[in-house]
Amino acid sequence: MRNDPASLVPIVRIERRILVLRGQKVLLDSDLGSFYGVPTKALNQAAKRNRARFPPDFMFRLTYREVDALLRSQFVTSKRGRGGRRYLPYAFTEQGVAMLSSVLKSERAILANVAIMRAFVRLRHLVASHLELARELAAMRRELARKVHRQTFDRVIRRLLDLFTPDSEAKTEGSIGFRPAAVK
Repeated sequence: MRNDPASLVPIVRIERRILVLRGQKVLLDSDLGSFYGVPTKALNQAAKRNRARFPPDFMFRLTYREVDALLRSQFVTSKRGRGGRRYLPYAFTEQGVAMLSSVLKSERAILANVAIMRAFVRLRHLVASHLELARELAAMRRELARKVHRQTFDRVIRRLLDLFTPDSEAKTEGSIGFRPAAVK
């Protein structure tokens, strides 16, 4: 096995499996099991045997409502009677994934863990760059609004000044109104 984590599990593949649940970026136990090369049941048993290492902010069980929402959007699972899952899946946060490295000690698990950590870091950088871009766009929008308001205000002032200018200065060709004929 090569010691390159990206050759084991491509970071792009990991990034596609990262979900946002309860306001946190997480990976499901089944995805982690496939990345680590262990059955999902074995992964969950290892976490349960080391329960003190996995507080609720590191690992939590999904609710039926969350699983239903995932089923409708992207997550596919087989029916219980056809060899599918009998239990609700667990979600592991970034810290939970890091803690898994102390529980799963195979070379594959270590390499997969490195790739997963890199995927989380890369996503954090992408989010930060998107936030910065959003801030810059908001600043540009505010500046443009100021300029548009300034131009509109200038036009209104010019028009008001035109209205208050004496008639002799304001007359232009084609002005409206009655003009008596010049006396000869």
